[in-house]
Amino acid sequence: MTRLRAPAAIRRRPAGLVGTELLLMWMRRATGARRLGTAGALAVAAGGTVAGALPLREPWGLWATYGPAATTAGAVLAYTGLTLLVLAWWTYGRLLAGGRGPGVRYTLGTLGWWAAPLVLAPPLHSADVYSYIAQGAMVLEGHDVYAHGPSVLGPDSSGADAAASVGGHWTDTPAPYGPVFLLLAKAVVAGTGGTLVPAVLGMRLLAVAALVLVAWAVRGLAAECGAQQSRALWLAVLNPLLLLHVVGGMHNDGLMIGLMLTGVLLALRGRPLTGSAVVALAVMVKSPAVLALLFIGLIAVRRSEGPLARRLVKGLTGPALVAAAVVSAASLLGGTGFGWLRTQGVAGTIHTPLSLTSDLGQAAGLAARALTGAELTAVKGAVQTLGLAAALAVIAFLAFRTLLPWRGRRALDPVYGLGLALLALVALSPMVQPWYLLWGTAAVAAAAPAAPAGEDDRVVRVLTVLSVGLVYETAPSGHTPPYGFVLGALACAVAVAASRRGFGGQARTGPDGRAGADGPGGPDGPDGPEGGGGPEPGGRADGGPASPTPAAPPAPGRPRASPSH
Repeated sequence: MTRLRAPAAIRRRPAGLVGTELLLMWMRRATGARRLGTAGALAVAAGGTVAGALPLREPWGLWATYGPAATTAGAVLAYTGLTLLVLAWWTYGRLLAGGRGPGVRYTLGTLGWWAAPLVLAPPLHSADVYSYIAQGAMVLEGHDVYAHGPSVLGPDSSGADAAASVGGHWTDTPAPYGPVFLLLAKAVVAGTGGTLVPAVLGMRLLAVAALVLVAWAVRGLAAECGAQQSRALWLAVLNPLLLLHVVGGMHNDGLMIGLMLTGVLLALRGRPLTGSAVVALAVMVKSPAVLALLFIGLIAVRRSEGPLARRLVKGLTGPALVAAAVVSAASLLGGTGFGWLRTQGVAGTIHTPLSLTSDLGQAAGLAARALTGAELTAVKGAVQTLGLAAALAVIAFLAFRTLLPWRGRRALDPVYGLGLALLALVALSPMVQPWYLLWGTAAVAAAAPAAPAGEDDRVVRVLTVLSVGLVYETAPSGHTPPYGFVLGALACAVAVAASRRGFGGQARTGPDGRAGADGPGGPDGPDGPEGGGGPEPGGRADGGPASPTPAAPPAPGRPRASPSH
C-alpha cells in the first residue's frame, strides 16, 4: 500500500491548511471514499438504534426508546452519517467520471462495506416492515389480507407486536402486494414465530438478497448494453437512496426491481419467455413491474423479421400469455387468490406531497370547492386520472421510440426505454415516495450509454441530483417532517450548482477503447482501489457524473411514523 504524502508545495503551508488538504486528497481516492462511506453507514445505524422506526412493543428490549433527548441526538448522528455516505458516493462518482475509477470487484466490495452496518440495525427511515410482518401473519392465520388490514390480528397472534407498530391509515388497509411477496412474508413469520426482532431481521435478509439480485442484474444489463459496469453499479446500487430504503427500510421495491431486471436480462440473452415468467414474479411483488413485459415484447419484435403488425402481435402476445399463466398459478396455488388485483389503488388514497398530480388535484379541488361547491375528492381524483392517462401516453411514445427511429434519431434501447417509462410513471403517479425513483434508475444506469448522444449524461445527472435530495426527505423514524423537504431542496440546489461548476463529467471512450485522455491510470489495475481506467468486460469505459455534497441537517425531533408503502 502506498502512503499518502503531501506535495512539497502543500508541505510548506500552515499545518492546519496542510491537514485539510491532505484530508481532501485522501477523500479523492477510492479507499478514502470507501472508508468515508463505511463510517457514514455506521453512524446511520448507530443513530437509528435510538432514533429509527422503533416498534411500540418489542419483548426483547433491544430496540427500546430512550426519551426525546436521546432520540434527537440519535437523529443528528444518523443525519451526519447520511451526509458522509452521500459525500462518499459523490467522491466515488467523481473517480468514475474521470475514467480512472475503481473496477467492478472493488465497487462490489465497497457495496458490501456500505451495506453491512445497516444489516443489524432496527428499521430505518420507514415503518413499512411492520405492515409486511403483520400481513404475513394474516396469511399464515388464514385471514383475507385483501379484505382486511392488520387490525384484525388478535393480541395472541404471531403478528400482534408488528400490528401494534403499524401506524395510522394502514392498520385497516388491505394489502396492495401480490401473492409472491405475501408468501415470503408468511415464511418469515412462520420461521420466526412472529417474534419482532427475528422477524424484522428475516425481512432484512430478504432485502439483502434483493440487493444482491439488483447488483447482479445491473452488472449483466450493463454488459449487454455496453456500459461501464462500475458506473452502472455506482448509480444503481451504491446509491444512498437504495441503501437507505432497501437495506435500511426493507422496502419490497428492491425485490421488485431485482426480479424485473433479471427478467429483462434473460430476455436480452435470448430467453424471453423465461424472462417473462420472472417478471411475472416481480409483478406479484409490486405491480409497476408489469411495464417490463411490454419492453420484453419489444425486444422480441426488434429481433424478429417480417411485417411489423405480425411481429408486434407475436412479440407482445408471448410475454403476456406466459405472465398470465404464472400469475394465475401463483394466485391459486398460493391460497391468496386474485384479491390483490382489486387493491392496487389503496395506496393512492394517501396524499403524498411528492406526487405532482395529487398536489395539482388538491389545489384544483380546493379552488373548485371555493368557487362552485364541487367535491374536492372528485376533482382531485379527476386530475390524478388525467395524470395516469398522460403517463400511459408517454409510455406508449417510448414504446414507439423503442421500435422505430424518430426525427433523425435512432430507436431507443429497450432497457433505456423501460427505465424512462418507469420514471414517467412515477412522475405522474397519484402516490410518490422517495424510493420510487429507484424503479427506473437501475435500468437507466445500465443502459445510459445506449441513449441518444448527450441524453444519457443529462438523465444520469438529473437522477443523481434527485437521489441526493430525496434521501433527506424522510427522518430516521420514518416520519416525513417539513424540514425534510427543506433539506432535500437545499441538497438539490447544491447538486445543481456543483454540476454547473463542472463537478465530474462524462468520460468518453477514446480511439483505443479506453476512457478519456488520461488512459487507464491507477497502480492496481481495473479491479484495484485506484484503478479501473480500462474498459471492463463487455462494457464501454465511460464514466459517470458527480453527486455533490448535500447540506447538513438540523437536529430533528422524533414523531411517530406511519408506514408509507
